[in-house]
Amino acid sequence: MARPKPCLVHPFKAQSECAYFAFQFISSKLCFCYVRLRLRLRPPPSSPARILPPNRWMSATVRRVRNTLKVCSSLPFVPSSSTSHTSQTLISSTLTLSPKTLNSQLSQCCSTSSSSSSSSVDRNFDFLQQFSPFPLSNSSNSSITVINSNERRRIVVGLAKLIKKQQGYLLKGFSRNFCPYFLVNIMKLLENRQIAFAFFKFSFGDDSEETLRSSCLVAHFLAAGGLRFLAQDLLSWVVARIGFYRSCEVVEFMCQEHHKYESDFSVLDSLMRAFLNAEMGSRALEIVDRMREVGARPSLSAVNILFKLLLRTGDYGSVWKLFRDMVRKGPCPMNYTFNVIILGFVRKGYLQIGENLFHIMRKFRCEPDVYTYNILINACCIRGQTSDALALLHLMVGSGCNPSIVTFSTVINTLCKEGNVVEARKLFDGIQEIGVFPNTIMYNTLIDGYVKARDIDQANMLYEEMRNKGVAADVVTFNIMVAGHYKYGREEDVDRLLKDLTMSGLLPDRSLSDISVAGLCWAGRLDEAMEILEDMLEKGIAISVTSFNSVIAAYSHAGLEDRAFEVYKIMLKFGLSPSSSTCSSLLMALSKKGRLQEARVLMNVMMEKGNPVNKVAFTVILDGYFRTGGVQAAQSLWEEMESRGMSPDAVAFSALIDGLSKAGLVEEAYNVFLEMLERGFVPNNYAYNSLIGGFCNCGRLSEALKLEKEMKQRGLLPDIFTINMIINGFCKQGRMKSAIDTFMDMHRIGLTPDVVTFNTLISGYCKAFDMANADAFLNKMYASGWDPDITTYNIRIHGFCSSRRMNRAVMMLDELVLSGAVPNTVTYNTMMNGVCNDILERAMILTAKLLKMAFVPNIVTTNLLLSHLCKQGLPERTLMWGQKLSEFCFDFDEITYKILDRACRNIQEDAGYFRETSGKSLFLDFLMYITYDYLRRYRPRSETRQYSFQLIDSGSSGSCNVTKKGSL
Repeated sequence: MARPKPCLVHPFKAQSECAYFAFQFISSKLCFCYVRLRLRLRPPPSSPARILPPNRWMSATVRRVRNTLKVCSSLPFVPSSSTSHTSQTLISSTLTLSPKTLNSQLSQCCSTSSSSSSSSVDRNFDFLQQFSPFPLSNSSNSSITVINSNERRRIVVGLAKLIKKQQGYLLKGFSRNFCPYFLVNIMKLLENRQIAFAFFKFSFGDDSEETLRSSCLVAHFLAAGGLRFLAQDLLSWVVARIGFYRSCEVVEFMCQEHHKYESDFSVLDSLMRAFLNAEMGSRALEIVDRMREVGARPSLSAVNILFKLLLRTGDYGSVWKLFRDMVRKGPCPMNYTFNVIILGFVRKGYLQIGENLFHIMRKFRCEPDVYTYNILINACCIRGQTSDALALLHLMVGSGCNPSIVTFSTVINTLCKEGNVVEARKLFDGIQEIGVFPNTIMYNTLIDGYVKARDIDQANMLYEEMRNKGVAADVVTFNIMVAGHYKYGREEDVDRLLKDLTMSGLLPDRSLSDISVAGLCWAGRLDEAMEILEDMLEKGIAISVTSFNSVIAAYSHAGLEDRAFEVYKIMLKFGLSPSSSTCSSLLMALSKKGRLQEARVLMNVMMEKGNPVNKVAFTVILDGYFRTGGVQAAQSLWEEMESRGMSPDAVAFSALIDGLSKAGLVEEAYNVFLEMLERGFVPNNYAYNSLIGGFCNCGRLSEALKLEKEMKQRGLLPDIFTINMIINGFCKQGRMKSAIDTFMDMHRIGLTPDVVTFNTLISGYCKAFDMANADAFLNKMYASGWDPDITTYNIRIHGFCSSRRMNRAVMMLDELVLSGAVPNTVTYNTMMNGVCNDILERAMILTAKLLKMAFVPNIVTTNLLLSHLCKQGLPERTLMWGQKLSEFCFDFDEITYKILDRACRNIQEDAGYFRETSGKSLFLDFLMYITYDYLRRYRPRSETRQYSFQLIDSGSSGSCNVTKKGSL
């Protein structure tokens, strides 16, 4: 069906058409009155010679709207061959009756009308479509879908009022052609900006050039009539709909003969704001240049919005160009302008630029206000630069700018997070002396600091002080208090607190239920928390997102990701929207179990649905990738996070540095560390320890010591983890004297050695075959109050096995069992390796001892047995067992493939290995069979696997190859 051409009608020329349609509307009232009196549907004509199409049948639908009968007819007012789509137009007329008359007429209608025909018409009837100037085929998929149900309802109500005011002729005229004049008058009569804008979206049938030109005329008419904001809404929507490449057409149409309707500034300002709303920064900059060319000055508010957009998208070159133009050509930057630019740069991590702008504000007669200081203080606190934040606070007070509650809350929160509760309390008490009284948020911050410092008594005293001073406690306050008592206090105190809350009536039942559920989750009573949640749902009690988040987080931390997702589904079923905490907890649950692909998909789905996914969620998955060895996936996720405009914080940087360091990519980790410093973040102990550990593991001990020195210069004290890694670095290089010197320095700086410290030194001496000093440090370990753990025993057993002192290794194994420690796989593999190197008779006795201890083999066991078979001159047996293991999809690692490759080379070289069967070979076959049988019986089968082992015989030469086959 042909689309009607939009009518570009001048306002004065359209007056004659308005009179014509008014006459047609009045004359048609007679026809509709007849239809209303009959109140029945006319059946279609059944002439065999010519049957009219259904859209030309005379039909009517009766609807009851309060005390009003609404009759809708498909009979067109004026048949027109040029506009065939008007034959589908349904025009509504209204007849107001008294309730008594209305009920009787409706009863008569129901008794005389055909039920099937009535239901058919109602099902296909669309009240709004009758007013669209575009055919149904063109507009059904566009104009109908661009408005939501609420907008649709408000449009219907508005149009009903318009018809009641005898303005239906405008709707009739607009339904025939997309006429700007009719559309503007209809939008004005709707008397509401939102409804008028929604009606325009509904009326915009296609993206043709004629429709765009007509829409620009509508914008001109609205601006000329004092409705500039509505004109800007219209242009913003049109520009966003047609896209960036066609947006220049709108500029061209708006600038053609615009002097007839509005000034240069008016039209260009509307275009600029339209492009800003559509987030087309480059187009907005072009409009700014065009304004300056015609001598107009951009409005300050629009320029500030443009600064926000450019900073958010990272177009810093355009930011500085726009700022220079402001200084030279106007408008002059104001405080708000500087605050916007400073906030934009510090959010991107460029704190130094923000500070420089802060210092030059006075040159432009702008005095930093409380918002300026708060932006910089918050940025310093986020980056761990607490001393700089305090310096800014003192400068703020000295310059006569009064700090706000937000200022003090930010600094107190940072001090509490650093564990410096004493300084936080001093600042808290000091602000009351200058006349600033803490609010609920500030009290909550300090109470939370005391709870995290495990000082429950101080938290209770502060809570009582809060109540005595009349500061209202909220749900956060009681969550903190209940959590503290559950974790570090007494359970009866929790019950007393909840009872006090119930009796006092300070909180509604909904908040009390949130606290009760959270308290059970903190206590580990997840089933009880879930029972309370289900009971509340059955009783119809409203539950907040907080309760669901508590249960989801608890299940996630407990490793019960399936239960967490069940609660999440229940939450969605009851119409609650997930928060950022919900998303992070679900992603953490999947990451802990290594289900990172599912976590990535879930995060993308949540972002597509508009759920609040923040940088914490990205950091959780990033850490998960590193823990499972997915370095490339982690780096890709890091780039995606920055491309989405999420600036990494100190936690995200630390996670990336730690992952790269543990993966052996120390240079890349150090580059990230330098980038972290450039962005103004102060690395904490975790970031330094990650780098120091990375350098120590790869043997670059000098760089690790430099970092330790730099760490001290920045005011960070090395902790026990730092010292242990440095000692381990010295032990790996055999520099035991330096390791002991570092051990002695621990006591000078107030650190106490832990079990890891002693284990590291004992391991160093064992690797140097200095068992005497290893025994001496074991005695020091006992003297310091530390008992050996499983790692200590494994180190000692490995030392004795390496020095071929199997008797001592067996004695150490017996001591391990007597101490109550449980041998692990490392213990068994260490003993197994020693057994294979021992004489046959004693090896068989030790093997029987290990089997009684429920020996559990793994890939390391397999590798050492295959390696011993190869060393014993049995490459054929090595390959045979490799083939058997591959038959049930056993996952080989790189070491396994190297052993099998070496066995193949030995066969090819035929280096004179013994072929006869010896007692030792039978013993190794026996151990290999036990391992094979256990792995075959207890390892789950899978239909596909990443690699499969294949032995390829090369013929009479006796050569063979080991290949890795892909998934089947």
